[in-house]
Amino acid sequence: MRRRGRKNHVPHYPASSSDHPTVVILGRPNVGKSTLFNRMAGRTASIVKDEPGVTRDRIYAEADIADKTVTLVDTGGWEYSPENETEAGINSQCKKALEEGSLVLFIVDGRHPPTTGDYETAELLRKQEIPTILVVNKIDGPKQENDAAEMYSLGLENMVMVSAAHGRQFDVLEDMMYDFIPDSAKFENRLEAVDVEDTEQEDAEKEYATRVAVIGRPNAGKSSLINKLLNEDRLLTMDMPGTTRDAVDTHIRLSDGREYVFVDTAGIRRKNKVKKESPEHMAVSVAVNAMTKCRVVVLMIDADGEVAEQDAKILGLAVDRGRAVVIALNKWDLLKGDSEKQRAVKELLKQKIAFAPWAKTVTVSALDGRGVNKLLEAIDEANAAFSNRVPTGRLNALFDDIIMHHPPPLRKGRPVKLYFATQASVRPPTFVVQCSYPEALHFSYQRYVENRIRDAFGFEGTPLRMIFKKRARRGDK
Repeated sequence: MRRRGRKNHVPHYPASSSDHPTVVILGRPNVGKSTLFNRMAGRTASIVKDEPGVTRDRIYAEADIADKTVTLVDTGGWEYSPENETEAGINSQCKKALEEGSLVLFIVDGRHPPTTGDYETAELLRKQEIPTILVVNKIDGPKQENDAAEMYSLGLENMVMVSAAHGRQFDVLEDMMYDFIPDSAKFENRLEAVDVEDTEQEDAEKEYATRVAVIGRPNAGKSSLINKLLNEDRLLTMDMPGTTRDAVDTHIRLSDGREYVFVDTAGIRRKNKVKKESPEHMAVSVAVNAMTKCRVVVLMIDADGEVAEQDAKILGLAVDRGRAVVIALNKWDLLKGDSEKQRAVKELLKQKIAFAPWAKTVTVSALDGRGVNKLLEAIDEANAAFSNRVPTGRLNALFDDIIMHHPPPLRKGRPVKLYFATQASVRPPTFVVQCSYPEALHFSYQRYVENRIRDAFGFEGTPLRMIFKKRARRGDK
C-alpha cells in the first residue's frame, strides 16, 4: 500500500521515557480527542462526554499502526490563550506532551469554521517543526466534507476528515500516520541510556507490576503523590476539587527493580453533592471501577483537615471490593511539632475505620516526599498479605488450638463442631470452614476466628473472607 504524507520529512525524535514513538492528540475542548484516543487504543481509557474540560491530565495508551507500535497521549482541552488557572494548567500539560511527541494529531471540529485559536495553534505547530496531521473530526459523509473545506485555510499540508465516533476514514488516517512514525530500531537508537535487553526484560516484567489505585476525597493530594514518585508534574494538581477526572495509569519502576502501576482517580465527594450524569459523576464511577482492577488501594486523607465520615465511606468501597488497603495520612508535615493534634487525628481515624482495623496507616507528605518510601513498603506488605496462602495443615493445627482454648457456642445444648478448614483462594484470602451448624455461630465468634488467623499468619493490610459452611452428609443432595 502506498503511504500518504509529506515526503522527505525529518523525523522528530524526542527525549521520551517511552520505548515507542509518541503520538500527541491535541485540540480545543470538545472536538473529540478522547473519542479518537479510545478508538485508536482499542479501549475506553478516557472519559468521553459532550462537555468541555472533561479530560485534564495526560493519559497514555499503546496502539498499533500497521507493524509499528506507538504511545498515544490524550491531552486536555487546549486553549491558545488560557483565561483562568484551570486552562493554564491544562495548557502546561499539553506543552509537556508536545516535548515528548514524534507526531501530533491536531484535532478540530469540522462542523464549525476554524477559530482564531485554531489558526494560532497551527502556526505554533509549524514553528515547532513537529510532524503534524490536521484531523478534521465529526465528518460523517461527503456533504460534511464539502462544508468543512474551510479547514484547508489552516495551512497544514497533511489533512484528513474522519468521524472518531464511527471510525470513518480511520484507515486513511492510520495510513497517513505511518510515514511519520519512526521505525522502532531508528527510534530506539536515539533513546538515551536504553539497553535492548533491559527493555525486553521490562516488557516481560510489566505484567507483574503491583497495581495500586489512589483514592480519596478531592484535594487530598492524590496527584501530588504520583508526581512525587515520578519526579515530574505529569498530573495536573490544583488547590480545588474536581481537578482529576479520568483514572490515569502511571507505570513506575524503582532502581531496585520493584514495579508499580499507580492509578490516579477523581476525588470522591458525598453523593448529594454530585449531579447525576455530570463529568464528576462519571469520574467517580471510573474511580470506583478502578479499585476492582487493582490489588492495593491507597486511601489518601488530608491530615491537616478533619478525618470525615466520607473517608470511612470511601474506605468501605475498597473493603466491599475485597482490596488490600493502605491509608496515607497526607500533609503530615503541617502538623510537625503539634503532638496533641497528631494524636487527635490518629484517634479520630481509629474511630472512623473501626470496621477495618487491619488497614495499614502511614504518615506522608506528598509535596516534599517524606514518608513515601514507608508508603511503598506498606504497599508491598499489603500486597504480600493479599496474595498469601496458608498450608492446610498449618491452618487446621490453628483450628485445633482455637477449639481447645475457645470452643464454639452451644446449639440446643450441644456444641457446634468445626470439622475442617481450608484456604479456597487468594486476592483476597478466602477461608472455608466446614462445621455442623454455621447459623449458630455468632458474628463475634466468626470475628474471633478471623482475628486468630490474622495473628497467626500475618494478614495485616488485607481483608479476609470467612465462609462457614455446613458439611454435606452422605445422601445429601
